[in-house]
Amino acid sequence: MKDRIQEYNSRFAELSVAEVISCLAQEFPAQVKFSSAFGQEDQVITDIIFRNQLPVEVFTLDTGRLFSETYELMEKTRMRYKPEITTYFPKSEDVEPLVSEKGFFSFYESVENRKECCYIRKVAPLKRALRNTKVWITGMRAAQSDNRQHLDLFEWDEGNQVIKYNPILNWTYEAMLAYLDEYKVPYNTLHDKGFVSIGCQPCTRSITPDESPRAGRWWWESSQKECGLHTVTIKR
Repeated sequence: MKDRIQEYNSRFAELSVAEVISCLAQEFPAQVKFSSAFGQEDQVITDIIFRNQLPVEVFTLDTGRLFSETYELMEKTRMRYKPEITTYFPKSEDVEPLVSEKGFFSFYESVENRKECCYIRKVAPLKRALRNTKVWITGMRAAQSDNRQHLDLFEWDEGNQVIKYNPILNWTYEAMLAYLDEYKVPYNTLHDKGFVSIGCQPCTRSITPDESPRAGRWWWESSQKECGLHTVTIKR
C-alpha cells in the first residue's frame, strides 16, 4: 500500500481535482465516496463532483445536533444539484443510553466524554458509511490546523482501511472563497457571522480574526481540535 500511496501522490500531483476523482472512480468503480459536513471546503468538492457528473457517492453524517443553518444548506444543496446525498445517523441504541446516563451535555465535563459523544454520533456512522469503500475523499485543508499541515494529498487510513484523498489540501482560504463565488455555490450563512469551522451546535462558536480556524470547535478544551474522524490517518 505504501508504494500505491506514493505513486498516487506523484502521478496525480499536477492534475485537476475533477481529473483525479475521475481516474479514481474508473479504477475503483462504485467504491469512491466523499464525506461532506457542508463546510465551505465540502461545498467546493460537492460542486466539482456534481457539476462534472462524477460517479462518486456523496454522503453526510447527521449527528442530530447540527445548526438549523446547516440543515437549510443541506436542503439548498440537494435542490440545486438533485443527485442524492446519503445521510447516516447515529444509532438510537447508542445515543439513548449516553443521554440517559450522562445527560445532554456530558461532553463539556471531560475530553473523554466529548470523544465518546463524537464517536457515537460521528465516528461510528462514518465506519458504516465507509463499508465497501476503497477511496474516501475529504474536504481537509492544511491551513485549517497545525495537525493537518503535514498531510499529503493521498494518505492511508488504517482505522477504516481506505485510501484517503484530500483534493483541496493545499488550497488557500482565498482560493476556496474565489471558487465559491465564481460558481455561485451555496454555503452556510454562519460563515458570514464568524463561524469558520462548523460542527455540532453545542460544540461550535464563532471566532475572532486573530484566532485559528478551528478555535471555535470544542473551545472549552485544549485538545487537538479533532473529533476522531481524521485521527487514524497515517503515512505508509
